[in-house]
Amino acid sequence: MPTYDYVCNACGHRFEEFQSISADPLKKCPQCNKRQLERLIGTGAGVIFKGSGFYETDYRGDSYAADAKKDAESTKSSDSASPSDSAKPSSSEGGRQPSRGSDAAPSGCSTPKADDV
Repeated sequence: MPTYDYVCNACGHRFEEFQSISADPLKKCPQCNKRQLERLIGTGAGVIFKGSGFYETDYRGDSYAADAKKDAESTKSSDSASPSDSAKPSSSEGGRQPSRGSDAAPSGCSTPKADDV
């Protein structure tokens, strides 16, 4: 349910009223009891989606984009001065152990041999 702003044209009293969308506008001022009440047009509220399907970065302001642009420019200038990374192994290839077959036992476990059974 939205909150509506009201102003009395007789006494100048301003207040907010929590009403249903389908409710009729108020007409009588609660302070001076005159029928000079007018509902004001408000700006409304911004919609904020919450939950696991939305990123917190979806709501970042313009200053974030400007800072990101500065960071990208400084990174680009420092990359041109640094040596190429092509000689280094990628993290997905380096330090990888070969996979075991489905019949191999995990390390630390012993499998019974035919002679032991």
